[in-house]
Amino acid sequence: MKYIDLDASDLSKFSDYDGHEVIRNIRDEETGLNAYVGVHNRNMGPALGGCRMYTYASDEDAITDVLRLSRGMTYKNALAGLPLGGGKSVIVGNPFEMKTDALMAEMGKGVDSLEGRYITAEDSGSNVHDMQVMNEHTKYVVGIPSEGGDLGGDPSPFTAYGIYCGIKAAAQKRYGSSDMKGIKVAIQGMGAVGYRVAKHLHEDGAELVITDVRDDVLQKVAAELSGTQIVSPDEIFGVEAQIFSPNALGAQINDVTIPQLKVDIVAGGANNQLATSQSGVMLAEKNILYVPDYVINAGGVIAVAYEYFDRINQNPFAFDLNRENLMKHIEGIGKTIGKIFNVAEQRSITTDVAADELAEAIFSDDQSELANGTH
Repeated sequence: MKYIDLDASDLSKFSDYDGHEVIRNIRDEETGLNAYVGVHNRNMGPALGGCRMYTYASDEDAITDVLRLSRGMTYKNALAGLPLGGGKSVIVGNPFEMKTDALMAEMGKGVDSLEGRYITAEDSGSNVHDMQVMNEHTKYVVGIPSEGGDLGGDPSPFTAYGIYCGIKAAAQKRYGSSDMKGIKVAIQGMGAVGYRVAKHLHEDGAELVITDVRDDVLQKVAAELSGTQIVSPDEIFGVEAQIFSPNALGAQINDVTIPQLKVDIVAGGANNQLATSQSGVMLAEKNILYVPDYVINAGGVIAVAYEYFDRINQNPFAFDLNRENLMKHIEGIGKTIGKIFNVAEQRSITTDVAADELAEAIFSDDQSELANGTH
């Protein structure tokens, strides 16, 4: 096993480098592990963020991703009302072909080498089982089912619930009502999160149009959620609806897709939805209300944060760590989104810029009220 902390002079060549505290390369020849752990900022507390496994074309691409994702977690955790900093880890390789328990065990050792500066969790390409394997080699891992408790486990249901709350907040702003009955929602991606978002909305009487690259999954969801319409992945952007909810890949809101959109609201759980900063401006010019992705999809990180604080028996909040308060905290995502809308409107800036500025005002000051446990 080899640990190499990348030098700031090398990292400065990357446009996404933002003075990150550490970018550590973890390599193990026997298992083929090649991973990067990024810690962006710990003003609010230890850095928490998931472990992604992906077939990166190069190490440079992996470094770019971990720089971008770890920074994003600083912003997400700040606006989620968590006394935590931002971090992320990425493993280079196809999770369906390369991933083994031995590889994840070595990854656990790599996380442990940071001695608590970074706490990991599930992400794209990793799952609950992987976290359990890593947990045998480090205590700095969350997303693990608890024995007899009501905290812990798969964070995707909590992510989906937060997105659902955020969609309702956007509808309230745009239409003066959060009632989803009869509202048409085009949903991209029927993974663990997208499917649950669809289910929440269907139960509220929304009309759904869905897409995914997996036809068998689409057919299954359509059979379960009556009245749901299926379109091809390319067609989803041109669907006439009130809301477009991207819950698949990043950068789906771009120069090509924005002109196709025929919606009032974009609100979904995919990370890094805007291809560029100009994308937010383009949405605003089309009078499309954009809900910043890292704000609306924070339900999962809130859930694993509660699990972590419960496991280490250190409650930073002024209330009990239980399922009821967890759900209230996630529902608070809607209030945060409402505040972002108001700031954007008052200052005539885009919602993504408003969210960034609000987050920066929090994590740039380590004496923030968030450390006192308010939500």
